[in-house]
Amino acid sequence: MGAAWQIIRGGQVLDIDARHVGPADILIAGDTIHEIGAPGLAAPESAVEIDATDRLVMPGLVNAHTHGHGSLGKGLGDKWSLELLLNAAPWTSGGFTLEDKRLAAQLNAAEMVLKGCTAAYDMYFEFPTASTDGVQAIVEGYRDLGLRVTLAPMMADITLFRAIPGLLDALPDPLRHRAEAMATAPSEQHIAVCREILEGWAFDRDTARPALGPTIPLHCTDAFLTACRDLAAEHDTGIQMHLAESKVQAVAAQTRYGKTLAAHLDSLGILGPSFTGAHCVWLDDEDLRRMADQGASVAHNPGSNLRLGSGIARARAMREHGIPVGIGSDGSGSSDNQNMFEALRLAAFVSRTQRAQPEEWLGTWEVLDMATQGGARVLGLEDRIGRIAPDYKADLVFLDLTHVNYVPLNDAANQIVNCEDSSAVDSVMIGGRMVLQGGAFTDFDFDALRAKVAESVARLAERNADKHDVAEMMARYVSSHCVGLACHGS
Repeated sequence: MGAAWQIIRGGQVLDIDARHVGPADILIAGDTIHEIGAPGLAAPESAVEIDATDRLVMPGLVNAHTHGHGSLGKGLGDKWSLELLLNAAPWTSGGFTLEDKRLAAQLNAAEMVLKGCTAAYDMYFEFPTASTDGVQAIVEGYRDLGLRVTLAPMMADITLFRAIPGLLDALPDPLRHRAEAMATAPSEQHIAVCREILEGWAFDRDTARPALGPTIPLHCTDAFLTACRDLAAEHDTGIQMHLAESKVQAVAAQTRYGKTLAAHLDSLGILGPSFTGAHCVWLDDEDLRRMADQGASVAHNPGSNLRLGSGIARARAMREHGIPVGIGSDGSGSSDNQNMFEALRLAAFVSRTQRAQPEEWLGTWEVLDMATQGGARVLGLEDRIGRIAPDYKADLVFLDLTHVNYVPLNDAANQIVNCEDSSAVDSVMIGGRMVLQGGAFTDFDFDALRAKVAESVARLAERNADKHDVAEMMARYVSSHCVGLACHGS
């Protein structure tokens, strides 16, 4: 927590609700915003003054979907579809030690803080299943940077090769035997360890809260999904899943379930106010009505959807149906960075390819709302973060208005969306504490992290070399089969 009283003076404040940017002072009590007022706002004599001259103060961005383990895999792979990314997962995300897990979380958090993000929903992968020690290390990694996190262990009890219809048969004999031998942890093991994690959760839920992440419907048995549903309800936690991310998934759902993925989840009682579907590229109109009726939310990931060739989610239509929509960066293994400014810019731009009428495109204030309040709703923190308002946590980003991104300063809000690339992020406050000031961490040694990450990545590359070679041999068969499946479903 920061000082007992702090007063931010001299800055321009972004008020997303009022769609206004203007001079204001912000009085902070402990970790919470106490009052916003005109310049010269009265403050207790003991208040520490923060000079925000030439700064634009905005709510911290909230990342609705990321993968902390992916921070060690940024830049791997070029022309990868989602299925090729999943095929490569054993060597890009395998073999992590406990320390690797913490380092990856620290790196993911550090990049988000540097780029103006103060909270995130992380579907973190541990193989073969989550662990209490692993979750402890991951949460501590985020806490080392001060970033708020909702942490959902990412789990499956069906392998990629059994989840996609016909894929095993598409492999030649030697590779098929390898794929048949691959195994996930059984659902009972996943549920047992998650129950242990939830029952032993000792972190303040304002800063770190648990959730469940059965990764993709097709990669989970119905028994596993319903067990996750029941466990989440028992412990009042959220569920986040990758939903209809690729066309392959949409086509495979019809083969396996005879209905859409959203319809299948609804039939199992999974959809609800605590459920978030990540991506949701291939939802039809009935799916959108179903999501809205059940109060489910969406994490929109325009960057990775483009990077993996998955398509463009209909975020405008989702909002028209009344679905809460947040914006995510996705993991650095599938989108290569944790730059929420890039993600919200892409969210605005890709919407313009879907509707002819400019008035129906996602505009500046809408994507700013999605990247703050929308994300807060996804994390289950909508009454605590995402706004600069009394009784909300003091999670604030200070943008340097002398930076070239704001010269000339024509329209600050438009320039956040259309010009900002995170390079003007000067300082970041989380819960009333400056975690980044003048572009430097206040209480974290990034150079030491960088050196440890280099050692970790080199060791993991050597350890996973055989897995890399096998995945490379399988890649062309995976790609060919999945492209054929998607085309057959056209």
